[in-house]
Amino acid sequence: MKINKNAIGIFDSGVGGTSIWKEIVQTLPNENTIYLSDSKNAPYGQKSKEKIIELSIKNTELLLKKGCKMIVVACNTATTNAIKILRKKYDVPFIGIEPAIKPASLATKTNVIGILATKGTLNSDLFEKTSSKIDDEIVVLEQVGEGLVELIENGEIDSVKMTSLLEKYLQPMVVRNVDAIVLGCTHYPYLIKKIREIVGNDIKIIDSGEAVARQTKAILEKHKLSFSGLNEKTNHQFYINQPKENLSSLIKEYKKNITIKELDF
Repeated sequence: MKINKNAIGIFDSGVGGTSIWKEIVQTLPNENTIYLSDSKNAPYGQKSKEKIIELSIKNTELLLKKGCKMIVVACNTATTNAIKILRKKYDVPFIGIEPAIKPASLATKTNVIGILATKGTLNSDLFEKTSSKIDDEIVVLEQVGEGLVELIENGEIDSVKMTSLLEKYLQPMVVRNVDAIVLGCTHYPYLIKKIREIVGNDIKIIDSGEAVARQTKAILEKHKLSFSGLNEKTNHQFYINQPKENLSSLIKEYKKNITIKELDF
């Protein structure tokens, strides 16, 4: 197999994509990574499609300058609005992230599923195309998670305001008998504990992290870009354009071979 030690590039509109990064590192422990946290522009979900594309191009070009062999767009909004353009523009593999509506539709018994996502994701053409393939008998309750990303970026996961917003967004779903809730933003897995406190244990909470990691591995192997040097030390670089304390706290359990730098990009 061809050996390629170059890093997997990952970007998100902030720190939320670290939920995807963790799944990738667990699935591909021998690979190097570079993560861009564009916290200065978070959340992308409230921006125009043109601005989302512009930011996605900026992030991609920075990762390519750093020698990344593939790019994981660890952001639902950037995926649904920009990945088609990125794939045409750059000659590297891209992995995107879409809300896991199909798995939820297959899992539901009540035929009612909920999706919590940003406005930019729910309004995108790709989301509309994906959701249109769901069985007409299944009711999809869409909810914009306005304010959630900002609170996570500010380290306020356990705040009273966060609890209040989640109750406001989720209780109507519970009342309408959802039995699966799709997390349509990579920030939201950090809220699973709080979501459980509100909806209980009988409702499935579905995110895309594991599926994205499996797809990353499959695409690396397909393009012969995998690195399998078992005796090599991995290197994980994080860049953030805001103070790094919150990012550091979210990945604090990972202490080896990690550098976190503040960078204006």
